[in-house]
Amino acid sequence: MLFARKVVAGDRVAVVSAGSGLPEIFPGPYELGLERLRGFGLVPVEYPTTRKLGSTPEARAADLHAAWSDPSIRAVIASIGGDDQITVLKHLDPDVFRADPKPFFGYSDNTNLLNFLYSLGIPAYHGGSVMVQFGRGGAMHPDSERSLRAALFGSGEFELTPAAGWTDEDRDWAVAEHLASEPSLFPGTGWTWQGPRTPVTGRLWGGCLEIIDWQLAANRWMLPVEEYSGVLFLETSEEMPSADTVYRILRNLGERGLLARFDAVLWGRPKSRSLEHRSTAEESAAYVEGQYSAIRRALAEYKPDALLVTGLDIGHTDPQQVLPYGGTASIDPVAQRISVIY
Repeated sequence: MLFARKVVAGDRVAVVSAGSGLPEIFPGPYELGLERLRGFGLVPVEYPTTRKLGSTPEARAADLHAAWSDPSIRAVIASIGGDDQITVLKHLDPDVFRADPKPFFGYSDNTNLLNFLYSLGIPAYHGGSVMVQFGRGGAMHPDSERSLRAALFGSGEFELTPAAGWTDEDRDWAVAEHLASEPSLFPGTGWTWQGPRTPVTGRLWGGCLEIIDWQLAANRWMLPVEEYSGVLFLETSEEMPSADTVYRILRNLGERGLLARFDAVLWGRPKSRSLEHRSTAEESAAYVEGQYSAIRRALAEYKPDALLVTGLDIGHTDPQQVLPYGGTASIDPVAQRISVIY
């Protein structure tokens, strides 16, 4: 793996919209996110498609090439996700990224770019977008901020912790008042452990489940099955796939031989609400349990001896803790402790 140096205060960092140029129509959370980045001591640098909705895949690829080719840029951060970043991948030149490995932060649709970098031996970071984690109303969630600061500036072991308070309720970005106040939080639920009590240490691979499914279908930058091992981490998006859909995607991973390659699975807290789907507490709980049942079913069929931990804050819910994509995770089921190396 080609590890990049950590950023330091004063460094220039690229802000890119390789998935969707939503900053064009929602400048509020975007500008707030840029302000918070500056508060970290970093200098955000925008590109032609960063604030442009509907940019072509070629134009977005050109921005990525420009960010990686500029030696003064020391990290790259996604503005937001999207739904068609997979169309950008065929326009990327691997040599540009290998020439100057630098940390990339993003999730959701950015799983495409994370997996692309992984295939080149370049570690990156699953988590952290300008409009969501940095641009959160009122203040950054302390868990998100602690994780992002450690991933950006720190090194060594970082312990993940269950959130004391969390939410998956979206607030309309078009309402200016939402930028001034923090969202209400639900009480923490902790993690759920299942499987052997033997500790597992290994390299992390995975991301947003729906995007992994697309990558498999398009066969974009997927390595031979034997190249994968260690710890699989997955989470689902605000599109809220059904339990049947989750099971079928995992079944496909199993049929491909991928599930059998991992000794442990970390699963993010499912997002069970959206602006279009205002679930009740009972509906939310049923949705979450349905998804967890689908995971347990797939693992029972394809990797029955896997260690499974569910309910981590590593996806589309708030807070979000960053995972080193291609980095190392250590999981101790006896102590119920999970740490990563940033």
